[in-house]
Amino acid sequence: MDDAIATNDRARYDYEILDKLEAGLVLTGHETKSAKTGHMKLRGAHVAFTRGEAVLVGAHIARYPKAGPLPDYDPERSRKLLLHKRELEKLRGKREEDGLTIVPLRAYMKAGRIKIEIAVARGKKQFEKRETIKRRDLDRQVRSALKMRR
Repeated sequence: MDDAIATNDRARYDYEILDKLEAGLVLTGHETKSAKTGHMKLRGAHVAFTRGEAVLVGAHIARYPKAGPLPDYDPERSRKLLLHKRELEKLRGKREEDGLTIVPLRAYMKAGRIKIEIAVARGKKQFEKRETIKRRDLDRQVRSALKMRR
């Protein structure tokens, strides 16, 4: 099983997930160590396209404490995503559709490398969010009722 480093739970609440992809992430050495120790946040992050490349914008990776002085380090800098050309074209096409965006869902370790699970998503309306909350509460009540019967 993959070791989750960071998750973006807010994305599942705010967006309807349509399609998922796995992407590599280009990091510096101290960013990798910091992310592996759990100092990475994906909340508020999204994927943008600049100069034909997909970049992760808004993800926060804290400075690694043992890295020494890093005076010009920006924890929220844009980081390049590694995707195949056909995946890039597919994402770019989806991005241009009305109402679709690309958001990161989670970061995890796979074979010693940090990967990002990204999703093509459509924003939910306020009433859809309320329905999600109601459904989750109902599921929780059903689970507790079944647990009580055992």
